[in-house]
Amino acid sequence: MTGDSGSEADSGTPDADTYALKTKELAPVPAPALDYLPPVPKAYSPRIALIGAGGIASAHLDAYRSAGFEVAAICNRTVSKAVALRDEYYPAAIATDRFDDVLADDSIAVLDITPHPLDRLPLIEKALNAGKHVLSQKPFVVDLSAGERLVTLARERGVKLAINQNGRWSPHMAYMRQAVRTGIIGDVTGFDVSIHWDHSWIAGTPFEDIDDLIFFDFAIHWFDFLASVVGDRVRSVYAMTSRARGQTVKPPLLAQVLVRLDEGQASLIFNAATRHGPQDSTYIAGAAGSVSSTGPDLGQQKVTLVTEAGMAVPQLEGTWFNDGFRGAMGELLCAIEDDREPINGAAENLKSLAITFAAIKSAKEGTEIGVGEARGRD
Repeated sequence: MTGDSGSEADSGTPDADTYALKTKELAPVPAPALDYLPPVPKAYSPRIALIGAGGIASAHLDAYRSAGFEVAAICNRTVSKAVALRDEYYPAAIATDRFDDVLADDSIAVLDITPHPLDRLPLIEKALNAGKHVLSQKPFVVDLSAGERLVTLARERGVKLAINQNGRWSPHMAYMRQAVRTGIIGDVTGFDVSIHWDHSWIAGTPFEDIDDLIFFDFAIHWFDFLASVVGDRVRSVYAMTSRARGQTVKPPLLAQVLVRLDEGQASLIFNAATRHGPQDSTYIAGAAGSVSSTGPDLGQQKVTLVTEAGMAVPQLEGTWFNDGFRGAMGELLCAIEDDREPINGAAENLKSLAITFAAIKSAKEGTEIGVGEARGRD
């Protein structure tokens, strides 16, 4: 039959609204109460030593003070820096440049070790051998073999080794992760991140000498977040970097990453040359719903949860700085108290590092790299 007697519906063609991806209006529903706040031990309150008094140390101490954690010692090779932090945050603490004395102090159970990765490695090893629980600053190690050795050593010594992937306890990431882990949005099928900000502040700092800075120092937070929501489903990575037109700092400020998941996909875009109008967004699609966050920066994020029931917008408490640092240490203390592995444990973090190293290798070689094929940054 010819002519216009048949309708589009009769011929199998979708109607205009469906074809244009127009969705129905969603009813507002209450947001589910999820356990996303930084964990706090029930009764365990050990004495903690902070090792390293660099730029990030003040954020650690401020977070621990607000959480009520006891920092008994601050150790740094330039003792005057330890003294300055001690006087500002924990006046009753010991300020010292003698790391071995800290290890010999049986009253100190937990060490927060913050120096750069190559300097940090022997310190972690000595601390584990001394029977101390350790929170390591990220990135944990510069090659997977060293990390595996430290994981084995911690198990042999009967102590906990966790990594300060503090982004896990930023309010929006923590809530989104719980939305996945509690099954609210079903199996994850897509994970997409787009972050635009100005990273030109690194000019003249040691960070400017890190060629893979965007991956190793920044994107690592989102590689870790991805690993925390999809687990062992990451198969391979294809990544690229580029210099932004007009940029003056040394490392590439632009990066794109495609991640092949087992029955899913992920994409990550980082534009660190955005001088005006910064924006950060994350979207996780699942078989039963989606959860997303967006905002002008990492401290201001609106989370939206959508399921068949409707749309929920939780009112979240806290900020990345410094709830993220409270969460990383708090989770270690809870794991010690409960005698279990922390969710930010070193063994778990090796999965995040494997994604990071695969991205670095892929960008250098211009080819897709299987996760686990790249054992380090080289």
